[in-house]
Parts: sequence; C-alpha cells; structure tokens
Amino acid sequence: MTDSAKTVCPYCGVGCGLEALPPAQPGKAVHRDSQGNPVWQIRGDRTHPSSMGKVCVKGATVTESLEKDRLKYPMMRKSLDDEFRRVSWDQALETIVNRIQIVHKNQGADALCMYGSGQFQTEDYYIAQKLFKGHLGTNNFDANSRLCMSSAVSGYIQSFGSDGPPCCYEDLELTDCAFLVGTNTAECHPIVFNRLRQHHKKNRQVKMIVVDPRRTQTAEAADLHLAINPGTDIDLFNGIAHLLMLWGYTNMFFIDECTKGFSDYAEVICHYPPELVSRKCGIRIDHLEQAARYWGEAQNVLSLWSMGINQSSEGTAKVRTLINLHLMTGDIGKPGAGPFSLTGQPNAMGGREAGGLSHILPGYRVVNNPQHRAEIEQFWDLPPGSIQPQRGRTAWEMIEGLETSEVGLLWIAATNPAVSMPDIKRTQAALRRSPFTVYQDAYYPTETAAYAHILLPAAQWSEKAGTMTNSERIVTLAPKFRDPPGEARADWEIFAEVGRRLGFEKGFKFKNSAQVYEEFARITTGRPCDCSGLSHERLRTYGPLQWPYPDHWPYLEAGEETEQNRTNKRLYTDFRFNTPDGRARFAAYHSRGLAEPPDEAYPLVLTTGRLYGHWHTQTRTGRIEKITKMHPLPFIEIHPQDAQKLGIQENNLVEVRSRRGMARFPAKITKAIAPKTVFVPMHWGALWASDAEANALTHPEACPSSLQPELKACAVQLKLVTISPETATKSLRGEGLALELKKMLGLSHK
Repeated sequence: MTDSAKTVCPYCGVGCGLEALPPAQPGKAVHRDSQGNPVWQIRGDRTHPSSMGKVCVKGATVTESLEKDRLKYPMMRKSLDDEFRRVSWDQALETIVNRIQIVHKNQGADALCMYGSGQFQTEDYYIAQKLFKGHLGTNNFDANSRLCMSSAVSGYIQSFGSDGPPCCYEDLELTDCAFLVGTNTAECHPIVFNRLRQHHKKNRQVKMIVVDPRRTQTAEAADLHLAINPGTDIDLFNGIAHLLMLWGYTNMFFIDECTKGFSDYAEVICHYPPELVSRKCGIRIDHLEQAARYWGEAQNVLSLWSMGINQSSEGTAKVRTLINLHLMTGDIGKPGAGPFSLTGQPNAMGGREAGGLSHILPGYRVVNNPQHRAEIEQFWDLPPGSIQPQRGRTAWEMIEGLETSEVGLLWIAATNPAVSMPDIKRTQAALRRSPFTVYQDAYYPTETAAYAHILLPAAQWSEKAGTMTNSERIVTLAPKFRDPPGEARADWEIFAEVGRRLGFEKGFKFKNSAQVYEEFARITTGRPCDCSGLSHERLRTYGPLQWPYPDHWPYLEAGEETEQNRTNKRLYTDFRFNTPDGRARFAAYHSRGLAEPPDEAYPLVLTTGRLYGHWHTQTRTGRIEKITKMHPLPFIEIHPQDAQKLGIQENNLVEVRSRRGMARFPAKITKAIAPKTVFVPMHWGALWASDAEANALTHPEACPSSLQPELKACAVQLKLVTISPETATKSLRGEGLALELKKMLGLSHK
C-alpha cells in the first residue's frame, strides 16, 4: 500500500489517533531505522476526537520496531531442552488440535486455558471467546487485563450495575476539581494529562489533587499532593467523606432518589475522623481538610485512577469507596464530573465488551447469570448448557493449575507473563512444568518464548484490520496498511482456523475481520455497551464513534452531531443506573491495608510502575533506539533518609529482597519518594537486564472480588552491593541476554 492510513495507537488506553505515512513520499528521502529498514512515518491525526493530533514518544516511534526481531514462521520443539525448528502452519495447527482433543478427552475442558491480552483487537478477543467459552465449553480465558483493570470492572459493576467508564475526555476540560489517585497520568497517559493540564493552567479556579506516595510529574502539577502511605487509600476516601458529611457538602436529594445503602456507609465513615486518617495516611490534617474542601466546594468533580488503585488486595473496595464520594455529592452523569478509570492497555475496553475475562461474556454479560448464558448460547447456536455456569480460571489460577498438573494445555497470546506476572520465579517454575504451551506473538525472542513448545507468528498492528475501544468508549478502526512478515497471521484467523479443524466449521466461517466485527456488534444489541450501529465500513466512513451506538441511530456526516451523540458522551445522564431498581449502590468498607505490610525483617514498602517511554515488558519499545536511550537502565528510587541509614549513595548497586526473591538496581536517591517506600519500574525482564525483574519481588495476593493481584506493594529489605558503578552497570546489562534464557531458547550458539 502507498497511501497514508488513519489508525489508532496500539499502546495505552488513551487511544490516540495516528496517521501513518509510507516510507517513500514524493520529494522526500526514504526514512529508515537503525538497521536500514524503510519505516512508515507517524504523525498525530488531528481529526481524531480523543487526541486531536497529539502524540507521545511511544506513538511517534511505534513503526520503528515493526521489522525488528519478528517471529516469521511457526516453530516447534518436543521439550524445553530442545531447540526450535521451523514447521509449516499445517504441522503446527494439527499438533495443537490433536493436543486439545487429547487433553479435552483425558482431563476435561477445565484443563484447557488461554491467556490473552489487551493488545488484541476486539475481533481477536471475540473469536477466542467463541472458541473457548462456547465450543470448547470452558471459561478458562483470561487476559492481562486481570492484572490491569479488573478491579475497575468489578467496582463499576457493583456500584452501577454494569461495567463502563461513565465519563469522556471532554470532561477533562469542564471539571473544576480533578482528583487523581493511583495514577501517574503525565507519564502513563500523557495525552489525557496534557488536556487536563492545559485546562488547569488556563483556569485558576480549577483545582488538581494528586494522591501518590511518589512526587511524580503528575504530582508536580498539582495544587495539593497527598503523599499517603501505601495501602491507605480507603482511609483517605473515608476521611474525606467524614468531613464532607460534617460540613454539609452532601447532596441528599441525589442520595435519596438515586442511590441505596447510604446509611451503612454513613455509619462507617463516622469512624474516620481527621486525626485518625492523618496518622494512618501519614499526611497533615490541614492537607486532608483542604482536599475535602476542594471536593465539597467544586461544582463538578472528576476523579481519575489507574493501577495504583486497581492493583491491590482491596482493589474493588478502593474503587467503590472512591465512587462513594461521587454518589455522596452527586458528581456523576453531568459534564466535568464522574469516576473515570484510565485503561492501561489499548483495547482492554474492547476486551471487556467482547467478554475477555474468565467471569464475563460478550456484551457486558456475566457467566453466572443463567439468562446471559442462554442468550449467548442461542446466538452462537449452541445446545443449552454449553457455557459453564462458573467463572473460569484467572491468570494466576492458571499458574496454580500448572503447579498441580490440572492444566494440560496453556495457550498464551500477545502478552509476556514470564515478566509481568507476580512472584515471577514461581511463575517461571510453573511455566517450566507445563506439559504443552502454545505461544503466539509478533516478536522473537521474548522471555515467555523460553517456556513454549510451539511458537505461532502473529500479525500485529498495521498488518491486520480490526477495532479498538479506548477509555472514553470511542471505537476506532485500525486498518491494515502493510503486509505481515513471513507467514504471520492475524490472531483471530489463527483461533478461527483451530475452531474449524476441531470440527466447529459452522461457527467460524469468517472471510475477514469485518465479518467478525459485524457478528460481535449484533451480540451487543440492547446491552449497555451496544455497538450494533457500528461496522468497519461505518467507522471507515464516519471515523471513530462512541458507544452506546445502537443500529437505529442516524448516521452522520463528518463533524455532525445529533442529540443522541451529545448525550452519548456520558453514561447515567438521567441518573438511572443499570441495577434492577435503577439506583446506584453505596459500599461500606473499612480499610484493611496492605496484604503484606512492612515489618522488622522487611521494613520498606516496594511500589512499582511504568516510565514515560517504555511499554510493559519492552517487547516492542526495547527494540526502539530512541526509547532505549531515554531509559537505558532500570533503577530504584530511595528517600535520602533510608539511603543514609544503609550507606547507599547515588548509582550504588542495591540488592532488594522480599520473601519471594531478589533483584538488583542502581540507586536513585530522591526526595520524590516518601520515606520507608521505594519504587522500581516494571519493564525489565531477563532479555534486557540481569536480576532486574520487579516481579521477582511481588506477591500474588489478590482482591477477593476482582481477583486482581496486589502488584503495587510488597515488603522488602535493601542491601548495598559493594562493587564499582562500572562493574554494576556491566553486571546489570548482562550482555543483553541472560545465559540461561539463551540456552532455553536454543540461542546459545548464536
């Protein structure tokens, strides 16, 4: 193809619009990467409603990794001790089909598992659900969204009766109080933050509160930074509610007419006076009071949160307690207000719509609802009872199933759990026990490839057509504008072909991804996430559109709005919720704190997070020169007080230990981290550094409702490693590939 292509960024959930320009353009030199490959150039799409032409460094450089280290052909090996050999697609698919049939016969459907990704397009997600939950009869499909956004899903469902962020990005420019908690938006969702920051700068009456143990770039911009102790979010929210109640900032008409459960909540918050909350959170009373006044005096309060709330053993409770504040003051369903979960991955929202977690089904349905199961069975033309009534295994339960030999086949696609899962050494040991692992990805090598028996080459963004939904529910078509390398195929095509070879031809007769999306859109008819009015053709013609968008709505010319579209920007504008009685639910929670609090042996709390340039486990960004120069090495942030006690100086190599493992990082001494708390980025696996895996330290304790692990906090101890900085840097880099990983991948001879 030679024309430019309008598409959507495949990184975070902001969903920025991009325009890709071919390498050869009239009158311009061909743009090439460091290896001499022609590179499509990227610029922001000014017509995209979410980003309006803005783009961050990740989006701007995304095409520079398209040709690097690609997995081009299927490969197989009998055991992890063997080297991979190239095979045909027929050989690979028949091996997978035969193994599925054997495991299904001998161990049952519950022994089959798939672990997918928010990197999937909606079409990929949908076909995977139809194959596993429908035709194979197991709900054992989970995605890395379990580690990312499942607490937000659970909180929205329990408070409002349905998943779905009720806000839109326009609210960033209409709010007069932005409450950011558990999100370093400036680095992790930079285009969203830029919109909010510009609004904040232009309007002095607009207040920004940031809650974070670190003084991040986000916190630097705040009117009030609350550096609370890790794990005390519920204490803070209940303490703010206590003051709102005391000072009369409650909207009693909204509470009486639109909610349930306020009396139980009111009884809880009376136990959170300022003195107690100040002591538990480690903040000043006047700062707590200032936060409550900012919230109470504002006309429209917008809260934003991400991993710092979700990745917690009480993640759902935190989400719901934050939502309580909005219900208490009536700050929802109106411009500039509402609880807004910032999605971590590009299509985690599309995955939620398509049923891409082990407890949900397409169209915002849940597996434990008999009516929902029956609707999907009828739509998929399956016998009654085909879909199991209990949720499937979560991502961590798949790891446990490998440990107990209950899982006979694990299919991993578009994600890298050998780096991203909690308690990573335990995870890696479980993956090593797997009797049969299929790994489907665009890149090779990756850390997870070391644990696979079959590698399947997947087409990625730019090489297949499909849709993605961003945090504000806008659906964008990402067209194919270049051919995939070698024999790589779209994920949905691989799943559909396996379905046909298993004998389910009727359910997988799709000729292209547009047909897949058409079927998916029909399954959402009448549901909260109704996309029945959307199609590839309509998205190509009209550009990105926001759900709900039922098929009876009129279609628009470019730039035109109807009354439906104006009200469609926000959910719950009529103050009626998706509960049986239409009322939102208050939740009464006391704080339980961290699952693993610090103690005498492990006196510090470790928190983890992302950096501006990198993405997850560097599968893509680690291959982009500009980004690796920006972030060449991992590090650990330590407050000067803690560093002085241990004799640690800037750039010293520090050994960090938890009850599960060890990692080493060069020290960054900074007052931007709270005392007794340390921070490391989560991006480095064994491919990119030696002994620098953040998740060698973290634990799998999870929220009982969302089952999302507490990746954000664990107890650690520090020790100075007495070697020179030069030796430390050389040791950390580990010559690129760890020797053990090389051997497992059959690369030791290269």
